[in-house]
Amino acid sequence: MDNPARTAILRHMEHDLIIVGGGLNGPALALAAAQAGLTSCVVDALPLATRQDAEFDGRSYALARSSQRMLDRLGLWESLQDHAQPMTQIKVSDGRVGDAGVFLGLHFDSAEIEDGPMGFMVEDRYLRRVLLEALAGSDLITQRAEAMVVFQETRPEGASVTLADGEVLTGRLLVGADGQKSGVATRAGIRRMGWGYGQVALVCAIAHEEPHGGVAHQLFLPAGPLAILPLTGNRSSIVWSERDGRAQAINALPGAEYLQVLRPRFGDFLGEISLAGARYTYPLNLSLARAFTAERVALVGDAAHRMHPIAGQGLNAGLRDVAALAHVIAHAARRGEDFASPAVLSRYAQWRRFDTASLATSTDLFNRLFSNDNPLLRLGRDLGMVAINSAPGLRRSFIREAAGLTGDLPDLMRA
Repeated sequence: MDNPARTAILRHMEHDLIIVGGGLNGPALALAAAQAGLTSCVVDALPLATRQDAEFDGRSYALARSSQRMLDRLGLWESLQDHAQPMTQIKVSDGRVGDAGVFLGLHFDSAEIEDGPMGFMVEDRYLRRVLLEALAGSDLITQRAEAMVVFQETRPEGASVTLADGEVLTGRLLVGADGQKSGVATRAGIRRMGWGYGQVALVCAIAHEEPHGGVAHQLFLPAGPLAILPLTGNRSSIVWSERDGRAQAINALPGAEYLQVLRPRFGDFLGEISLAGARYTYPLNLSLARAFTAERVALVGDAAHRMHPIAGQGLNAGLRDVAALAHVIAHAARRGEDFASPAVLSRYAQWRRFDTASLATSTDLFNRLFSNDNPLLRLGRDLGMVAINSAPGLRRSFIREAAGLTGDLPDLMRA
C-alpha cells in the first residue's frame, strides 16, 4: 500500500492521465478513463479545426467487431452507425478478382459466427468528429490543441510535461499516443526495433457502378497486397501496396491515368470506377517499441507498434492497447492501488506484448510469403488456402480472429 505522504502527493496531481496525441487512440483512452472516473488532459500538436475537418480525405478504417463493441461501450456507436458499412464477407485471392485462371483461395462469411458482422468500415472524418464531440462533452477531460511537448519528467510520485508556450501539466500517468516517432517514447529512453519492406501503400477511395454487397477483398499480387474494402453506398476504400519507386511514380499520375494503372489489378467486377476523395501514400514498415512502459509512462497505438496493413489490424491493435490499459488502471484504481505504479503498468505491458508480437510476426510472414510470384511458393500458399477453406472449424477460428473476438479481451471489448 502507498504511504500517506505519497498518497497526498498523488492527489495533488493536476490530472490522472496526461495523454500526448490527439488522433484516435488518445481521445479513445481519455473517454475510457473517464468512464472509470479518471481525469485526462489530451495534448495535440494539430489545430482543432484540422481534426474537425469534414472533408473526406480518403482515409477509412476497418473496425473489427471487438473494436465496434468498444466504441459502443464508450457511447459513440449510435452517432457512427449510419456512417458504418458492415463487412459481412471477406474473400482472399492469390491474384486478380474476376480472372478466370485465378483460384479464389479463402471465403470467410460472418454468418458462420453468432456475433454479427466481422467488422465495419468507417471513414476517418466521422470517427474523428464523434471522438472530439465526446471529449468536449466530458467534464473529466481537458484538451490542449496546437500544443507541442518540449520536455517531460517522471518521478516516483508522478509525471509532468512542459509545452512550447511554457505551460506545465502534471499527472499521475503519462501516455504516449503520438505515433511511430513518439516523442514521449524517445524522451523516456524507449528504443525501437524493426525494418522497412521496400513497399509503399497507395490509399484512395473509389466510386463504382456495381454494389459491393458488403464484401471485403484481399488480393495478393507480386508487388504487394491490394485490399478493396466496402464503404457506405457504391464506394470502396483501396489500400494498394507497390514497390517504393513504382508507388511514387503511380501516385504522381493524374487521376485518370492513376485509375488506368489500378483497374487491371482487380478487374471489372465493380463496373466503371472513379476516384472519390483524396489519395495519399505512406511507407510500409515494421516498428516495435522495445518496451511498452517506463516509469509513469505507457505507450499505445503506433507509439508502441506499427505493422504492415495486410490484415487491416492497425487501428484495431491500437484500440486493443487502449482497452487493455483502461482495464488495468480502472481495476487498479478500484482496488485502491496507485494505477501508474511499475507493478500495475507491468500488467498492461505483459498483456499486450505477446498479442502484438504474434500479430507483427504473422503480418510480416504473410507479406513475405505472398508478395512474390515464385511458382513453388504460389502453389504452396494456394494449397494452404484450400486446406483452410475446406475445414469449417479452422475457417470459423480465422473468422473470429479477424473479428477480434479471440484471446483475453479487455472489459470494453467483451459482449
